[in-house]
This record gives sequence, C-alpha cells and structure tokens, in this order.
Amino acid sequence: MENFLFGKLSLKALPHHWYTIGATVTIAIMALAIAIILTKTKRWRWLWKEWLTSTDPKKIGTMYMIFASVMFFRGILDAGMLWLQQSIAADSQGYLTATHFQEIFTSHGDIMVFFVTMGFFFGLMNWIIPLQIGARDLAFPFLNSLGFWLTVAGGGLINLFFIIGGHFANTGWLAIVPLSELEFNPDAGVDYLIWSLQLSGLGSLLAGINFIVTIIKKRAPGMTLMKMPLFVWTSLCAMVLIISAFPVLTATTFLLWLDRFLDFRIFTTGFGGNQMMYFNLIWMWGHPEVYILVLPSFGMFSEIVATFSQRKVFGYTSMVCAAIAITLLSFMVWLHHFYTMGSGADVNSFFAIMTLLIAIPSGVQVFNWILTMYHGKVIFASPMYWFVGFLSIFMVGGMAGVLLATPPIDFQVHNSLFLVAHFHTMIVGVALFGIFAGVTYWFPKIWGFTLDERLDKRAFWFWLIGFYVSFIPLYLLGFLGAPRRLDHYAASTGWQPFYIFASVGFVIILCGIATQVFLIIVSIKKRKRNLDTTGDPWNGRTLEWSTASPPSFYNYAVIPSVTSRDEFWHMKNSRRKPQKKHYEDIVLPKNTGMGIYISAFAFVVGFSLVWHILWLAALGSIGVIACVIILSFDEEMEYELTAAQIERMETSKARG
Repeated sequence: MENFLFGKLSLKALPHHWYTIGATVTIAIMALAIAIILTKTKRWRWLWKEWLTSTDPKKIGTMYMIFASVMFFRGILDAGMLWLQQSIAADSQGYLTATHFQEIFTSHGDIMVFFVTMGFFFGLMNWIIPLQIGARDLAFPFLNSLGFWLTVAGGGLINLFFIIGGHFANTGWLAIVPLSELEFNPDAGVDYLIWSLQLSGLGSLLAGINFIVTIIKKRAPGMTLMKMPLFVWTSLCAMVLIISAFPVLTATTFLLWLDRFLDFRIFTTGFGGNQMMYFNLIWMWGHPEVYILVLPSFGMFSEIVATFSQRKVFGYTSMVCAAIAITLLSFMVWLHHFYTMGSGADVNSFFAIMTLLIAIPSGVQVFNWILTMYHGKVIFASPMYWFVGFLSIFMVGGMAGVLLATPPIDFQVHNSLFLVAHFHTMIVGVALFGIFAGVTYWFPKIWGFTLDERLDKRAFWFWLIGFYVSFIPLYLLGFLGAPRRLDHYAASTGWQPFYIFASVGFVIILCGIATQVFLIIVSIKKRKRNLDTTGDPWNGRTLEWSTASPPSFYNYAVIPSVTSRDEFWHMKNSRRKPQKKHYEDIVLPKNTGMGIYISAFAFVVGFSLVWHILWLAALGSIGVIACVIILSFDEEMEYELTAAQIERMETSKARG
C-alpha cells in the first residue's frame, strides 16, 4: 500500500545535504519575500489579471526574459562552483565530491541551454517578430501562453530535486548512457532531468509551430518572404529546426525513461540494448540544437549592423541562402561528435566534409557584416560593441570548429577541454552576446527608455576580457590532454595554473554581470532623462521602430502596407505624404489561466512519474485532458476593440 501511495518517495528524499538544505532555505525565503511584497502592495489580483494570464505576446515575452534571467543566475552559480573546484583540486579532492561535481556539471549545461538561452530568444521573438512583420499577435495566442508555462514547469521540475530528491543526474547534460541507466543511477535525478526536458521540450515545440505559422500567414500586405527582416528569417529557420529536432529529443528521453521504469533495455550495454543508438539519436537532436541557439543571434546582429552602419545589409539574398543552408546542413553533421567510435574512414570522411561545408555559409554572413560596415558610416553605440566582440570570438570558435571537424585532429582532442572551450565559444560568444546585443538594441522599444551607454559598454569589456581569460586556458588545457568533466587531478600534470587563470576570468565575468545588474538599476532611476519619445531612438530601418515605445497592446492601429525590404527606412526617406488612417474593428484574444492550469497538471504528471506514483500521474493526466475539453467549449476567447475606441486611444496617445 505504501508503494502504491508514495512510489519511491520517502523521508530520505527530504533535504539532507548542505547544498540541498541551503537551496531549499533560499527558495523558501525568496518565495516568502515575494508573497509579502505582493500582499503589502495588494498586487496579487493585478499580477494574475495583467501578467500571468495574459495572451499578449509582449507580456509573455517579458515573462520569458524574467524567467530566463532567474535561471541565468542559477546557471552562473553552477559555473562558479565548477571553476572553483577545478582551481583548487590539485592533489586533493577539493570541496566537492566527484558525484556532486558531476551533478553540477549536468545541471549547468541543461539550465543554460534549455532555460536561459532559449528563454531569452523566445522572449525577444515574442516582442519583436509580430512588430517586424506588421502583425498584431501570434497566430495562436493561447498556445503561446501554454508554451511559456510548460517551459516554466520544466524549469521548476529541474530545480525541485533541491527540495525533494537530494541528488540530480550526474551523467552530463545529455544524460549519456550507460551512466543514465538504472544500474549506474538508481536515484531520481535522471528522471527529474528526463521529465523537465519533456515539459520544456513540449513548450518549445508549441512555440516553434506558433512562430512558423505566424511568419508564414500573418505578414503585413506586401511583405513577401524576400522582404522580411533577417531576424525574422533566422528565427524562422531556428523554428524549423525546433519542430524537426525536438521530437527526436522527446522520443529519445522517453525511451530512456522506459529503460529505467519498465526495464525495456533499449540503450543498455546488454540484453539486446544498443547504447550507440542513444548517441546517434541524442546528437541528431543535439547538433541542430546548437544552430537553434545561434541562428537567432545571427539575425539580431544583421539588424544591429545595418542600423548602426546606416545602410542596408550587404548581400541580403546571400544572407537568406546562408541561413537556409545552415539549417539544412545542421542535420548532416551529428556524427562528428563521436569520430572515435570506430565507424570507419568512409563515414568519418562524409561527416567531416559536411561539417567543413557548414562553415561556408557562416563565413558568408561574416563577410557580409564586414562589408556592410565597410560601405556604411558606423556608429559605435553599445549594441555595436557586443557585435564587434561577437565577431572576434566567432573567429576563434569557427577556427576551432574547423579543427574539430577534421578526424585526425579530433582523435587527439576528443573528450578534452578543447571541446568544452569551443562549445562555450559558440554559445557564450555567439548566443549570449547576441542576447545582450538584442536586449540592449530593443530595450527602448520594450520599456520606453534607453539603457545607460557608459555602463553597458563597461559591462561589455568585462564580458569580453573575462571570456578570453576564462576559455583560452581551456583550449590550451585541451592540447595538454586535460579531459572534460574532471573533478580533481595530479599537481604533476602542470594544469593547475591554467585552471586558476580561467577562474580569474570567471571573476571578471562576474564583474560584468554585476555591472549589468547595476546598469538596469541606474537606467530605471534615470528613465525620465532617457525616455524614448520618438519610438525610433537608433534611426532604425524595420517596422518595429514605426510604433510607439512601448507599443500599444494591439501593436498596430492600422496594419501597414509594405513596399520595400527596410520599409520604415523607406517611409522616413521618401517624400510620400502620410495618408489619413482608416481605423477598423480589431478582434483580440482574452486573457486565460488555462495555460497555467494545464502546465500545473503536466508538472504533477512529471513529478509523479519521477517518483513512480502512478495514481497521481493518472489524476494529473485527467486534469490536463479536462482542461483541454473545457477550453474547447469556450466560445468567448476573444473580444472586439471597436474602431471608435482605437481612434480615441490613438488620438490620446498623439496628444500625450
């Protein structure tokens, strides 16, 4: 009876390690502080009605970025613990056990990839894509809300082990077999990882479908595919990768869970299992995932370099073709992650050629950005600082990638810190720098005032210097033979000075993060001085800059007609007289809490399957189905905003 009621859950799952107790207390204090603030300010109702249940893509985008910011600090804490351990663990165990080190390693990778980088990108896409294509909303407003809350549910589940469980997966961020099999990981940590990825992966899949349909079907009149901004193009390519690759991740991790729960032995080392099948499947998702993380950054950098070079992007058509080529080729390179498995010269040669080919469209984009700057008059505002920093880091990462694509070289540095350095070069230097550039660039559009330029540039220098000081030593350690995932080592190797140097770089990066926090605080205090009253603080080129900062909740009172690629730039520089606006009624989606309810029940299902509480999983599944049925009978999910109401609001906005 006890097994039926509680499954594998017992009192041993309560916090009993120093880090789980500390994390649990911290989470409880933060939750209590937020509850007290909301109660004292009487903001509970406002929070529910205006934000949590909103279907406005701008508010959902803001919530994505707030969630990603919280997870970012969680991931950075993990990174600091890893660097500290490695810098002191010469001829000693250090302050972390081997198991705890591997748990932190796993947690850091999954949080930074699934919840930080993708969270920020979805947040910016929710804000900017509808504005850039002249749309009022995404194609499926409710699915947008549901996708966000499923991502939050996955983020909650991946952190719940602090409170209930005690151990996380110690398998590496891809839950590599056989380490993730029950024989080597009998605790619930791997199951937490599996079901957090199931929930967040479903949220990402829904978002991918939503953005694809929005871009294809909701563009403004006259905006053909070849008139779309490049950020829209690269986001479209990233979303195609999501709907193609994420079902592979979902299926693979579910098969792993069947191995663990029902002893299917699909990926085991014996009894008919094939662990190499797991490697193939996980990297069939994993390498496209790298481009899911970097393609949106390429689009953001294209928008930024065109705006601050004061000219259109050089080679627009080749930029579009390059993005499409990267999308297609990303599915044909996965095996370069295990050249050493013995596939033979023919297979290795094919994947080496494919991997080298994918460098060509990336190089095309780099040359086009440089030529855009060369032919323009460059303004070095803070977004351009992030772009130039990215360019320098991308060169290093690209050359390292070409080395890793060559099997004889890969045989020497495979599974070493050289690979870790290369991966972080691409994710930090490309994806994260792209996020910082995009947030800085679109911040006045989102919040209505610009960030403090001096502090933003100072944060950039901390990040750029800190990055090089942190990761160049890892390249060198890779050449010296230092393996990744190493929690301690012999002092006779001579590796410790490099680890210490890398840790100093992390401290410099921390200074950059602290500067960014201070930047937000100072900018809020000075917001009246830095208000964006024009809607166009950077002299932008694309449609989002034609709206007020921040835009109305309906984005456009009148949907614009598009006649050229950089439509807003063309409007500003043509001699056309503005036509009198003809307002029409608008149908907008109502707020709904169903996304929260469904995600909460899905969270219960995930938690129940982690601990094998089948009756609770059944109740959670019934709850999800019931919510979907109730939603299907709701015939009043929209409301109408009349032309007269719109005209009054637009007139009031013009006067005020």
